[in-house]
Amino acid sequence: MMNPDLLLVSLIVIGLLGRSPLIATAASLLLILKLIHLDRFFPAVERRGLEFGLLFLTIAILVPFASGRVNYKDVMAIFSSVPGILALLGGALATYMNGKGLDLLKVDPQIIVGLVIGSIFGTLFLRGIPVGPLMAAGITAFLLKLFQMWWD
Repeated sequence: MMNPDLLLVSLIVIGLLGRSPLIATAASLLLILKLIHLDRFFPAVERRGLEFGLLFLTIAILVPFASGRVNYKDVMAIFSSVPGILALLGGALATYMNGKGLDLLKVDPQIIVGLVIGSIFGTLFLRGIPVGPLMAAGITAFLLKLFQMWWD
């Protein structure tokens, strides 16, 4: 079995090499918590961390509304243009997929290992941008459903 500290250090190095500061920072913070013996908070972080992350992500997305950069006219224009309507559909589909990803992570939490390694691979070799495990899990849930439909 691999030493958890060594695994976190490996994730830090991979995150740095893969230009994924989120992975490197997350692994660094967890390693710091572990080294200063605050790992007793891991269950709370695991249980509520995703909720707090989603809260801050939602706040960041709503800042343009709060700051006045998006007004009523901008909102109404979304409903009258093809790109706007497609953006509405894309946003609805993405949030649906994220919900399916969250369901998958709740049922099969060890799948996060594949999601992290896949995200690192995509960042390193496909020049992608890792935006988080929920969309990756949502796409995985979709692929699993396709796989089940074709091979069951």
